[in-house]
Amino acid sequence: MHTVKELLALKGSVVWTISAEASVYEALAIMADREIGALVVVNGAGVLGVISERDYARKIELRGRISKTTAVKDIMTPLPIVVRSSQTTQECMAMMTEKRIRHLPVIDNGKLVGIISIGDIVKSIISGQELLIKNLETYIVGTTLPV
Repeated sequence: MHTVKELLALKGSVVWTISAEASVYEALAIMADREIGALVVVNGAGVLGVISERDYARKIELRGRISKTTAVKDIMTPLPIVVRSSQTTQECMAMMTEKRIRHLPVIDNGKLVGIISIGDIVKSIISGQELLIKNLETYIVGTTLPV
């Protein structure tokens, strides 16, 4: 994988969102049901933030708050770092590592078109390296690759 667009083409561009006014409990229910680790918090077409399982663990559970009565806006990570689909997966990995974040909403022309996680990036890198190893093994053995 070289670009976010290519990554989204493989993984899909479905983005699960939630409003800032929804309860944290509602957010957790969606994440559990969809088996995902984060939701993009939106207001109409605008991205306000990201709420993740990590936000829940650190800002609800550890602080003794109640998820059914706490609004998403109270614990979300506001104004998240976003990327464009034309950016490379290497750029995304560098951003995620430097900023210590795990999810990047993908915005093109002001519109939310996807979300990528650190897991998506790692899977992409591993897949690319497996292909490289296979190509090198084939080269060393002296056979040609199927086209």
